[in-house]
Amino acid sequence: MHQKTQVYGMINLMEKQKTIGIVGGGQLGRMLTLAALPLGFKVIVINPTPGSPASQVGAAEIIADLYDAAALRALAKKSDYVTIEIEHLDSEVLIALAAKGTLINPSPKTISLIQDKFLQKEFLHQAGISVVPFVKIKDEMSAKKALKNFDGKMLIKARQGAYDGRGNMLITQPSAITKAFRLFGGRKLYAEGFVPFTKELAVMVARSMDGETAVYPLVETIHQRNICVEVLSPALISQKTSKKAEAVARKVAQLLDGAGMFCIEMFLTKNGEVLVNEIAPRVHNSGHASIEANHTSQFEQHIRAITGLPLGAVGLKVPAAAMINILGERSGPTSLSGLNEILKTPHVSVHMYGKSPTKIDRKMGHITATAKTLAVAQKRARRARKQLSI
Repeated sequence: MHQKTQVYGMINLMEKQKTIGIVGGGQLGRMLTLAALPLGFKVIVINPTPGSPASQVGAAEIIADLYDAAALRALAKKSDYVTIEIEHLDSEVLIALAAKGTLINPSPKTISLIQDKFLQKEFLHQAGISVVPFVKIKDEMSAKKALKNFDGKMLIKARQGAYDGRGNMLITQPSAITKAFRLFGGRKLYAEGFVPFTKELAVMVARSMDGETAVYPLVETIHQRNICVEVLSPALISQKTSKKAEAVARKVAQLLDGAGMFCIEMFLTKNGEVLVNEIAPRVHNSGHASIEANHTSQFEQHIRAITGLPLGAVGLKVPAAAMINILGERSGPTSLSGLNEILKTPHVSVHMYGKSPTKIDRKMGHITATAKTLAVAQKRARRARKQLSI
């Protein structure tokens, strides 16, 4: 009799377990799932193909395109909380679901705003946030006018659907404008002035359901081919500049609706000016080192924020950390080697995303190294990356 009572209690406990629905099941969904399960949540994701990185670590799956309205409604029906790991989705459906009572964070209206990079820039500019100079362009004539106004050097960017440098083109000659319009094939475009920055910075900001914010220490991001390759935590900049950047990030986060993690990417100019480049309304590559480096990882913090749990401490628990992305260097089946050698090195952690096949510049995983100084952490991380082949 006593045993039956125990089993009945376990069933009741399982029935009360709440579910987090994530739109997207890639590496960010995977790491969100790994953070959610120990806190007692179930996870379900929408992903276009079966066997997603998130499903490999315990998430259930709905196999569908992220713009599939029926799939988004099904996710909402199965979930107590809905969030995203990518902003390339049907935000209008999410807006309608939120209006009917589905708890979605960040706010679908925020997601919709972020989806259009030109509207994002306008929103920030109107709020008094310093941003990269920008202008709307509708045809080659307006683009040529913009190039002249930007002193002969600018970027043409797709307003929607661009990431990791895809959808951007540097313009230094009027003749390149025709090529850009041909390349982007009828997509809505805008132009940004070229900023000769000294560093690229990022701040991860957590926001709770009641508007409380927690700002992670500033990091430096290093890019090649418009793709983030390394992140250094904390950024080696003056305390004055760090406080300025953190204040800007906090202000930006308070302008946005909804809970969760927000990444504020910035440029630091040679005269010490901090310009906001872009916002990501989600966990972000810039915050991956927080798993090893901070008291609360960005992934656990996001889960806390969107489910109404208290925000965790965001300070560094190590003096320094360096994160290196493991990018694909060929196209073909995934074949990992070198892991044994890497794991012999103390203070180095490897995170593989379970992706196959590997493709050139595809994000296959990341390595984080911690140390007493950034120089040592970066050296450890770079040595580990050289030992790994995928």
